[in-house]
Amino acid sequence: MGEGLSGLQPGSRQDFDRLYLETHPRLVRTLTAVLGDAAAAEDCVQEAFVRAWRAWPRWRPEAPAEAWLYRIALNVAFSHRRRLRLRQVTERLLRPGLGRTDVRVRASPLRAALAKLPARESAAVMLRYYHGYSRAETAQILGLTERAVSLRLARAQQILARELGEDWNEHSALHPVAGSGVTRDEDTSG
Repeated sequence: MGEGLSGLQPGSRQDFDRLYLETHPRLVRTLTAVLGDAAAAEDCVQEAFVRAWRAWPRWRPEAPAEAWLYRIALNVAFSHRRRLRLRQVTERLLRPGLGRTDVRVRASPLRAALAKLPARESAAVMLRYYHGYSRAETAQILGLTERAVSLRLARAQQILARELGEDWNEHSALHPVAGSGVTRDEDTSG
């Protein structure tokens, strides 16, 4: 996790710039999958970096900077998703005739199914299978135990199987990092 991010110093503008350049693309991809909306993901990542910059002088180097940043970004995304759902419910209650669900074009059935996962399960799936983090690293990023990560991944697998039906292949990886060799059924972290 963040091999190029060793030696970062709290409060250093240059080090924060390195953190930004190294993690921004991965954060955007992760939050796009969690939220199902690239524009919202970009906004949430921007907000996460603003929050991280404000807290940067207080960051403790004992905690990996990338894990710390992922936690901030995922919390921003979870809050965004809650606000969006609340707004949708409110709109439906105020205008019952106009409360139809928006139809969005998805790039693939898997992407559509991932967008339907609860945010916390989606985050675990993206970190573990898409970005290739070990179960231990995923747990650290999310602030969970490895067992809790495993439970979230199992719930996600059940939801994806239900959503994708015949399209779901139990024996293939969701979307592993190229060359990682990590599949849903394997875990090198024990």
